[in-house]
Amino acid sequence: MKRSLLARAATIGAAVAAITLAVAGPASAHVTVNPKEATQGGYTKVTFRVPNEKDNANTTKVEVNLPAGSPIASVSLKPITGWTAKTETSKLATPIKSDDGEITEAVTKITWTADGAAAIKPGQFQEFDVSLGPLPESDQMVFKTLQTYSDGDVVRWIEEPSGGAEPEHPAPVLKLAKKDAATAAAQPVAAAATTDDSDKDSSNGTAYGIAGILLGLAGLLAGLLAYRRATQRG
Repeated sequence: MKRSLLARAATIGAAVAAITLAVAGPASAHVTVNPKEATQGGYTKVTFRVPNEKDNANTTKVEVNLPAGSPIASVSLKPITGWTAKTETSKLATPIKSDDGEITEAVTKITWTADGAAAIKPGQFQEFDVSLGPLPESDQMVFKTLQTYSDGDVVRWIEEPSGGAEPEHPAPVLKLAKKDAATAAAQPVAAAATTDDSDKDSSNGTAYGIAGILLGLAGLLAGLLAYRRATQRG
């Protein structure tokens, strides 16, 4: 009877675990961009992390679309062994002003294609590094991404966040903070570090003072004992 109950409990536990993995697995396998936040007007390196969420197919191509409404003047890619990178440019409705003059075209799409064995296999992920700047003066950048598998399936990570529940296929989002806000946020951290250092210096000074007093008392005591011994001998 006990063995039967244990067997049933084990079967139910395995079923619950399988359901949990089935539900949580895809949700944790989104295409993401890191870091999650950068500063407006600055330059940054972002990393697109692409996991393979299939058990029977490889990821062979990744397409990242840069927001057309927030063009980037400078886009450079880090080479990845076994992957061919290609950029597409588009004519800008409003040219971008830079130190070298006006820029009338900007990169609006990046495509990475795997060469044979370099494809992302089941249970693996790949990271794609891109340098961007200057970043636009907007609240965020949404990178709509397409992930192509070796079986022909294309997963479209293009759904934008709406403030409610997370969509099934969310697009990678880079939050952009204003430069003044980023500087103000950094000041309390610096102030806290300075306070900590001052406290440490104060604590160290107090400790050294106490140690000096103790050493002085020990020396005085040793002198008194020596004087007493000399007096007794006399």
